[in-house]
Amino acid sequence: MATEPARVRFAPSPTGYLHIGGARTALFDWLYARHTGGQFILRIEDTDRTRYVKNSLEDIYTNLRWLGLDWDEGPDVGGPYGPYVQSERLPIYREYAEKLVTAGHAYRCYCTPERLEALRAEQRARKEPPGYDRHCRWLTSAQRAEREAAGVPWVIRFAVPLEGETTFHDLIRGEITVENRTLDDLVLLKSDGFPTYHLANVVDDHLMRITHILRGDEWLPSVPRHILMYQAFGWQPPVMAHLPIILDPSGKGKMSKRRRSDGTTYLFYIKDFREAGYLPEALFNFLSLLGWSYDAQTDIFTKEQAIARFDVRDVIPKPTAISYAKLEWMNGVYIRALSVEELVERITPFVAKGLGIPEGGLRARHELRDLAPHIQERMKTLADAVALVDFAFRQELDYDPAFLIGKNMTAAESYAALAAARRALAELPDFEEATLETRLRALATELGLKAGQLFGIIRVAVTGKTVAPPLFGTLKTLGRERSLARMDKALAQLAKLSA
Repeated sequence: MATEPARVRFAPSPTGYLHIGGARTALFDWLYARHTGGQFILRIEDTDRTRYVKNSLEDIYTNLRWLGLDWDEGPDVGGPYGPYVQSERLPIYREYAEKLVTAGHAYRCYCTPERLEALRAEQRARKEPPGYDRHCRWLTSAQRAEREAAGVPWVIRFAVPLEGETTFHDLIRGEITVENRTLDDLVLLKSDGFPTYHLANVVDDHLMRITHILRGDEWLPSVPRHILMYQAFGWQPPVMAHLPIILDPSGKGKMSKRRRSDGTTYLFYIKDFREAGYLPEALFNFLSLLGWSYDAQTDIFTKEQAIARFDVRDVIPKPTAISYAKLEWMNGVYIRALSVEELVERITPFVAKGLGIPEGGLRARHELRDLAPHIQERMKTLADAVALVDFAFRQELDYDPAFLIGKNMTAAESYAALAAARRALAELPDFEEATLETRLRALATELGLKAGQLFGIIRVAVTGKTVAPPLFGTLKTLGRERSLARMDKALAQLAKLSA
């Protein structure tokens, strides 16, 4: 347990759905807050109005909660330092931007978009890095008054010191020093009254008493500017920790929703993982290991165990490649750990959607409950259940009749074996698994067949599949009447093949 409770924040923008990188950041924030006995704050940074994506905010809330990440303060739960949505805090940013202007740490810039574009074009032509040339920083009072009187639109820019260095310590990466002359005078307040990320971020983190900032390392270049702003305000900066980027499975590129060589796309958004049938506890466990490890041997652990062990200082700075194979394996481990009742509950929405059956109607039937124990070991995702149980809910089976021919057998021999099995099943005193297994194994011996040969024919006849849940549980689930009816149809097809 750290000595001081940490106040951390996850501050997503509603410019897209919650993706794996953002979720990993939120998870590390949450773990550190819970490890230290501190607070996890959710803040919505919605000042970029041009990139707003409809329903993205609801997606962020829903999928954070699905992962099991609850917040102590936020837009929907309140807290002592609200509002927690930046578009509701505009007067606050204006006030603090003006304080910087008054103190000489910022200035109004009246440059038009046309001038700025021409400036960038000249810089590109000279192969210089783009940046503002500080034209308005050196305007006289009279020149400023003239522009104000004419109603020229303006933004507020930060006056970066032109000399010296800015040094800060990152918990993960150590000490970092940047020469101030390499930094430009960034915009703090836009002409529409909305702040840029830089101003809103610094002001909110201070006013909300954030003690630690955990975020992706793409924000590292912004830190020197933020440190200078904290100094200009006379505030103590939070502790910084920049998390390693997540690479795609090749380890060569940053993880994104790019198309793969097979034409599909990598799972990227958390909603994609949900729809694909991954369990939240498995994804939580998996995300925890993207840049951090529980120990040298342990891959599977509970949230409580992760909370007890997690420390930001143990996060590695090296980029981490995602392994979907490992996630699939891990998800299978968690699926097998579910009780049968819980498994049925979790696969019901997937089976209902996949087969077009109302969830209520599916719950009222016995087949899914009966088959769940038989398919649990074979599942890697919840969505796998659809293809494993669909035969039990279809009126007609659609399969290639050639599949009914047993291994190393003719169509006529397969017909005779299936007909014998049909007679044997019709005469059984009950249709329990033990009774079914005893009789069918004995029948295989009587027919001079290997059990696999006979069972394979029956399996295709009653399920339409060459691979299905264990045969005896399948027969019991279908019941005598349906099983015999399906065997009759299969016999008719084998008769045609034998002719």
